[in-house]
Amino acid sequence: MKYDKIIKWVLVALFIVGIVFSVYGFIVGFESNGSAPVDNILYCAYAFAAIALLAVLLGVVVIGGINNPKSLLKLLIGLVAVGAVVAVAYVLAPGTPAVGYLGDPVSEGTLKLTDTVLNLTYFTFGLSIVALIIGWIVGAVRK
Repeated sequence: MKYDKIIKWVLVALFIVGIVFSVYGFIVGFESNGSAPVDNILYCAYAFAAIALLAVLLGVVVIGGINNPKSLLKLLIGLVAVGAVVAVAYVLAPGTPAVGYLGDPVSEGTLKLTDTVLNLTYFTFGLSIVALIIGWIVGAVRK
Protein backbone atom coordinates (compact mmCIF):
# COMPACT_ATOMS: atom_id res chain seq x y z
CA MET A 1 0.00 0.00 0.00
CA LYS A 2 1.38 3.41 -0.92
CA TYR A 3 1.75 6.28 1.49
CA ASP A 4 -0.89 8.39 -0.26
CA LYS A 5 -3.51 5.69 0.30
CA ILE A 6 -2.55 5.35 3.96
CA ILE A 7 -2.76 9.10 4.45
CA LYS A 8 -6.10 9.21 2.62
CA TRP A 9 -7.66 6.56 4.87
CA VAL A 10 -6.24 8.11 8.03
CA LEU A 11 -7.76 11.45 7.02
CA VAL A 12 -11.10 9.78 6.30
CA ALA A 13 -11.03 8.07 9.72
CA LEU A 14 -10.18 11.30 11.53
CA PHE A 15 -12.89 13.14 9.59
CA ILE A 16 -15.47 10.54 10.58
CA VAL A 17 -14.42 10.71 14.24
CA GLY A 18 -14.73 14.49 14.14
CA ILE A 19 -18.19 14.28 12.60
CA VAL A 20 -19.32 11.72 15.18
CA PHE A 21 -18.23 13.93 18.09
CA SER A 22 -19.83 17.00 16.52
CA VAL A 23 -23.13 15.22 15.89
CA TYR A 24 -23.02 13.85 19.45
CA GLY A 25 -22.66 17.38 20.76
CA PHE A 26 -25.64 18.63 18.78
CA ILE A 27 -27.83 15.65 19.67
CA VAL A 28 -27.10 15.76 23.39
CA GLY A 29 -27.09 19.54 23.51
CA PHE A 30 -24.20 21.76 24.43
CA GLU A 31 -25.95 23.82 27.11
CA SER A 32 -28.50 21.41 28.56
CA ASN A 33 -26.00 18.69 29.47
CA GLY A 34 -23.36 20.72 31.25
CA SER A 35 -20.07 20.85 29.45
CA ALA A 36 -19.70 17.15 28.61
CA PRO A 37 -20.14 17.50 24.81
CA VAL A 38 -17.77 20.46 24.68
CA ASP A 39 -15.23 18.58 26.77
CA ASN A 40 -15.47 15.56 24.47
CA ILE A 41 -14.94 17.72 21.38
CA LEU A 42 -11.95 19.40 23.02
CA TYR A 43 -10.47 16.02 23.97
CA CYS A 44 -10.99 14.92 20.37
CA ALA A 45 -9.16 18.05 19.18
CA TYR A 46 -6.32 17.35 21.61
CA ALA A 47 -6.07 13.80 20.28
CA PHE A 48 -6.02 15.06 16.69
CA ALA A 49 -3.24 17.51 17.55
CA ALA A 50 -1.25 14.75 19.27
CA ILE A 51 -1.70 12.41 16.30
CA ALA A 52 -0.56 15.14 13.91
CA LEU A 53 2.46 15.96 16.06
CA LEU A 54 3.47 12.32 16.34
CA ALA A 55 3.02 11.80 12.59
CA VAL A 56 5.21 14.80 11.79
CA LEU A 57 7.87 13.73 14.27
CA LEU A 58 7.81 10.20 12.94
CA GLY A 59 8.06 11.42 9.37
CA VAL A 60 10.82 13.92 10.02
CA VAL A 61 12.95 11.94 12.43
CA VAL A 62 12.60 8.38 11.20
CA ILE A 63 12.05 8.74 7.47
CA GLY A 64 14.17 11.87 7.16
CA GLY A 65 16.95 10.30 9.21
CA ILE A 66 16.97 7.19 7.06
CA ASN A 67 17.01 9.11 3.79
CA ASN A 68 19.45 11.82 4.88
CA PRO A 69 21.23 11.43 8.23
CA LYS A 70 22.60 14.98 8.02
CA SER A 71 19.03 16.28 8.20
CA LEU A 72 18.90 15.19 11.85
CA LEU A 73 21.67 17.68 12.66
CA LYS A 74 19.68 20.43 10.94
CA LEU A 75 16.61 19.36 12.91
CA LEU A 76 18.56 19.56 16.17
CA ILE A 77 19.84 23.03 15.29
CA GLY A 78 16.29 24.13 14.48
CA LEU A 79 14.96 22.76 17.78
CA VAL A 80 17.71 24.56 19.71
CA ALA A 81 16.85 27.80 17.88
CA VAL A 82 13.15 27.42 18.69
CA GLY A 83 14.04 26.65 22.31
CA ALA A 84 16.19 29.78 22.46
CA VAL A 85 13.35 31.94 21.12
CA VAL A 86 10.91 30.44 23.64
CA ALA A 87 13.43 31.00 26.45
CA VAL A 88 13.85 34.66 25.45
CA ALA A 89 10.06 35.08 25.34
CA TYR A 90 9.79 33.48 28.78
CA VAL A 91 12.49 35.71 30.27
CA LEU A 92 10.86 38.83 28.79
CA ALA A 93 7.37 37.86 30.03
CA PRO A 94 6.49 40.03 33.04
CA GLY A 95 3.82 37.73 34.51
CA THR A 96 1.79 40.63 35.89
CA PRO A 97 -2.01 40.55 36.11
CA ALA A 98 -3.98 42.24 33.34
CA VAL A 99 -4.94 45.83 34.05
CA GLY A 100 -8.59 46.06 35.01
CA TYR A 101 -9.08 42.30 35.48
CA LEU A 102 -11.69 41.73 38.19
CA GLY A 103 -12.21 37.96 37.90
CA ASP A 104 -10.82 35.13 39.98
CA PRO A 105 -7.16 35.46 40.91
CA VAL A 106 -4.76 33.71 38.55
CA SER A 107 -1.52 32.04 39.64
CA GLU A 108 1.84 33.56 38.80
CA GLY A 109 2.76 30.55 36.67
CA THR A 110 -0.35 30.95 34.54
CA LEU A 111 0.33 34.66 34.10
CA LYS A 112 3.92 33.97 33.10
CA LEU A 113 2.81 31.31 30.62
CA THR A 114 0.18 33.52 28.99
CA ASP A 115 2.65 36.40 28.73
CA THR A 116 5.17 34.04 27.14
CA VAL A 117 2.61 32.96 24.54
CA LEU A 118 1.77 36.62 23.86
CA ASN A 119 5.47 37.42 23.41
CA LEU A 120 5.85 34.49 21.01
CA THR A 121 2.87 35.80 19.04
CA TYR A 122 4.45 39.26 18.86
CA PHE A 123 7.80 37.77 17.74
CA THR A 124 6.09 35.70 15.07
CA PHE A 125 4.13 38.68 13.78
CA GLY A 126 7.25 40.86 13.69
CA LEU A 127 9.28 38.20 11.90
CA SER A 128 6.52 37.69 9.33
CA ILE A 129 6.48 41.43 8.56
CA VAL A 130 10.29 41.44 8.23
CA ALA A 131 10.12 38.39 5.95
CA LEU A 132 7.53 40.11 3.75
CA ILE A 133 9.64 43.25 3.44
CA ILE A 134 12.79 41.27 2.66
CA GLY A 135 10.86 39.22 0.10
CA TRP A 136 9.61 42.36 -1.61
CA ILE A 137 13.12 43.84 -1.70
CA VAL A 138 14.70 40.65 -3.04
CA GLY A 139 11.94 40.32 -5.63
CA ALA A 140 12.43 43.92 -6.76
CA VAL A 141 16.21 43.55 -6.98
CA ARG A 142 16.00 40.33 -9.03
CA LYS A 143 13.73 41.94 -11.62
